[in-house]
Amino acid sequence: MKDVQHYDPQEIDRVMRIAPVIPVLVIDDVGHARETAEALVEGGLKVLEVTLRTPQALDAIRRMNLVPGAIVGAGTVTNPDQLKAAMDAGSEFIVSPGLTQRLGEAAIRAGVPFLPGVANAGDIMRGMDLGLSHFKFFPAMANGGIPALKALAAPFYQCRFCPTGGVSLENAADWLALDPVLCVGGSWVAPKGASPDAIARLAREAAAL
Repeated sequence: MKDVQHYDPQEIDRVMRIAPVIPVLVIDDVGHARETAEALVEGGLKVLEVTLRTPQALDAIRRMNLVPGAIVGAGTVTNPDQLKAAMDAGSEFIVSPGLTQRLGEAAIRAGVPFLPGVANAGDIMRGMDLGLSHFKFFPAMANGGIPALKALAAPFYQCRFCPTGGVSLENAADWLALDPVLCVGGSWVAPKGASPDAIARLAREAAAL
């Protein structure tokens, strides 16, 4: 793994510490992408994850990159081709729902801040073999919630996590109280059809956690 030395885990650590919540965004209408990003940044959430779940996602990343203060990344990245497309669109970090060696090696070669999804000890060990130490615990609630992450994090004391999946305003503070948790990912801060004012208000609530 000669490429590991070029990957700096402190870069994703820095991204994860900027705000307590990373909005997980599914953009159906690229026309609203910029105003959504503006509302989130205004509310104090600067790190934005645009999931590659819609055909508009890459265009949305390009538009959101125009918003001052926004740090825009791509989520739901599952293979090296998507990784390249996301980076070509200006993604500043990459999030994946899981971890394969092929994707992990591609992200490390690219030197991009990378947050792969893990669900069990084997996933974390695979990531550590690649030189990674920061992970998305996903899907967080379906995987057993806080007790599961506590048990999983104990033997991997050097790792840090961003729980995503079932995290809400109601339970986010409980997740954030865990030492290995640097931030959480959530879609509640930008619900479908919400106005920019409503999104900014939700972002302010989340940023205060």
